[in-house]
Amino acid sequence: MSVLTRDEAQTRARLLDVHRYTIDLDLTTGDETFGSRTVIRFTARADADTFIELKPAELRSATLDGQPLDTAALDGSRLPLTGLAAGEHELRVDAVMRYSRTGEGMHRFTDPTDGETYLYTQLFMDDVQRVFAAFDQPDLKAVFEVTVTAPEGWSVLANGVTEHLGEGRWKAAPTPLISTYLVAVAAGPWHSVRTEHRGLPFGLHCRRSLAPHLDADADELLDITRACFDRYHEKFEEPYPFDSYDQAFVPEFNAGAMENPGLVTFRDEFVFRSAVTDTERQVRGMVVAHEMAHMWFGDLVTLTWWDDIWLNESFAEYMGYQTLTEATRFTDTWTDFGVSRKSWGYDADQRPTTHPVAPEAVDDTASALLNFDGISYAKGASALRQLVAWLGEKDFLAGINAHFARHRFGNAALADFIDSLAGATERDVHAWADAWLRTTGVDTLTPRIAPGGNGVCALTVERTGSRPHRIAVGLYDEDPDEGRLTLRRRVGLDVPQTGPLPIGKRPALVLLNDGDLTYAKIRFDGASFDAVRTGLSGLPEPITRAVVWNALRDAVRDGELPPGAYLEAARAHLPRETDLAVVQGVLSFASAQIADRYLDPGDRPAALATLRALCRDLIRRTEDGDHPGLRLIAVRHFIDAAALPETIAAWLADGTVPGGPELDPELRWRVLSRLAVLGAVDEAAVAAELDRDPSATGQEGAARCRAALPDADAKQRAWEAMFTTDDLSNYLFTATARGFWQPEQAALLSAYVPRFYEDVVPLAARRGPAIAEAAGRWAFPFHAVGPETLRLGEQTLRDAGPTPALRRRLADQLDDLARALRIRQA
Repeated sequence: MSVLTRDEAQTRARLLDVHRYTIDLDLTTGDETFGSRTVIRFTARADADTFIELKPAELRSATLDGQPLDTAALDGSRLPLTGLAAGEHELRVDAVMRYSRTGEGMHRFTDPTDGETYLYTQLFMDDVQRVFAAFDQPDLKAVFEVTVTAPEGWSVLANGVTEHLGEGRWKAAPTPLISTYLVAVAAGPWHSVRTEHRGLPFGLHCRRSLAPHLDADADELLDITRACFDRYHEKFEEPYPFDSYDQAFVPEFNAGAMENPGLVTFRDEFVFRSAVTDTERQVRGMVVAHEMAHMWFGDLVTLTWWDDIWLNESFAEYMGYQTLTEATRFTDTWTDFGVSRKSWGYDADQRPTTHPVAPEAVDDTASALLNFDGISYAKGASALRQLVAWLGEKDFLAGINAHFARHRFGNAALADFIDSLAGATERDVHAWADAWLRTTGVDTLTPRIAPGGNGVCALTVERTGSRPHRIAVGLYDEDPDEGRLTLRRRVGLDVPQTGPLPIGKRPALVLLNDGDLTYAKIRFDGASFDAVRTGLSGLPEPITRAVVWNALRDAVRDGELPPGAYLEAARAHLPRETDLAVVQGVLSFASAQIADRYLDPGDRPAALATLRALCRDLIRRTEDGDHPGLRLIAVRHFIDAAALPETIAAWLADGTVPGGPELDPELRWRVLSRLAVLGAVDEAAVAAELDRDPSATGQEGAARCRAALPDADAKQRAWEAMFTTDDLSNYLFTATARGFWQPEQAALLSAYVPRFYEDVVPLAARRGPAIAEAAGRWAFPFHAVGPETLRLGEQTLRDAGPTPALRRRLADQLDDLARALRIRQA
């Protein structure tokens, strides 16, 4: 058995006090494996048996207090330590470890642009066992001393400041007490930009081939880093707890970023090599702020066990958005949160796989991995935003600072945090936590407006669910001169109410949750819906329009609003929208969900025509060059909705959209991918573009294009690459999968729908959680909305024994598929 259970972790934590790891990694032994030698000093509090974890290619030797252990006793990932006596011990382990190509453990990547190789660790959950031997659970913190032997010409980054000792030897400064999953190493011929701030070394690092792009954005990245660093020191009494702050942009990274103390790793798509919108820059800034928040929430104070993931992720999510808003030029971050992140939480919370933000118990690490989802991030952050609205920021921060002081360099659970909050306020935070953190599902708030005497109306809010909500109610009137909705006033309201709320004369629009301070689905009364249909784009604030668009989205998903009505609203109002996050969010939902899934296939061409017309309007509106981000979004979505090749093929041939933008690598691959779907290019055209752009991103673009070709042989090659040969990296697997399924190619792909269910289960078992997640997310036949697809999936869940990661992803996909079927039938 290799999955650690909660009970086993609690037993081992009672037994052991782990003091120090001394780790020596040799990265010069070849392309497949590396050397790993570990010395662990620990104390046993009683006589007992226990175990150490590691997943070696070869376990060369292990000794406990100088006595050799039987290496053949390694069972899965566990090496038994039997007959352990109470007292001090030293364990030495010498092993050979395998490099990863899936972003787990020690990932190895060779840049196709220049042939340079880069390595980095991702040790989250239980992947530390792929790199060195460890007592691998978050509440056995220790000091880590890391030494690395690397090829000449490389530099090595780690949690602490590193020193080059000569002859390829690098030594990192010892860490404070941290958890095993937070240890980090990154090695390679990095391009680095270094500076200092408040006496600490700061650094940015990327592959050499991305150096010009990092240099172009270094000032922006460092300005955000410094501003957030300073703002956190205004909020938190506990100073930044580590000796340096490096941010490494690494290739083929599975997550957005990872909060390793002193060495945050980011996916290197955040080093922009093509044009991006300001909202995309804002997202990058939010991730910088999010990961920095983890230095306190997660690194300084770490969860005791994985049932309190929210103590890491919900807080970092909330603090990332809030601090970026307070400290930088990105002052409208909560609109993007409402449009792009909150819907992630709403969707996850309405599936059968939902769970509380803070579950009562997570039995093992495999179960814990499944909870890194829209609930732990977006719903949890929404709950904290509601908590701040209810509690007040002063008391909220007082509770947080008490929590840091009590548990610094230690571990904590939900009860510890709630106790810290309770000491800072007279409000019943225990009851709040029970209502918000221990329950599942999304409440729905519906306005009921009753006329009264003298034209005075009264508002009552009906609530499904049981959570208390503190919301603002926006009252909007029609301005006949301006032809738009104007705000009369906002009224604070606690739900459930103590009685009806007088609101004066009947407003044109009554908008619940104006400002988006709570987590709930919002409905309209009839008159308000009529006002929204005609006046949505005239609402004065982006966050208000985001709340309305989310309400329309939810109504479509719940079968209360026809998908075509959402498209009509988008066609009417999006050409006048100014907020980039709103435009991107609405177009994404309209294309990926409404056109591709919720409408019958026969209605899809008309839906794409509507989206093209909408995008053309946006392109015409932005011809003056004053709105480059809006124009870029419109161009991207026009390409994706193209039904005929001529226009976008001409753009590709000319290298530009008339009036701009010029086609940079991202746009060129986007056009080529759509042309491949339409059968307007062949393998030779893909190869020629890859010659033009042989970068890692180019390799992914080519894989996607080749898989998208409407050719039986191309589909077979792509399928074998994904499901048979097992040599695709995590990113190339995803690129191939994203190109494979296309609604336009339903007839060609019909035989692959049952093959997916046959092949994905053994694939996940062979290649592990990262590929299981990618296969379940991207290789799923999303376009095949039909009862047979659903039946085959349910049979697979019931009979085929998928791994936990694949089971969770398939269960979510099948629930989304069943929802799409219900919407079509409605």
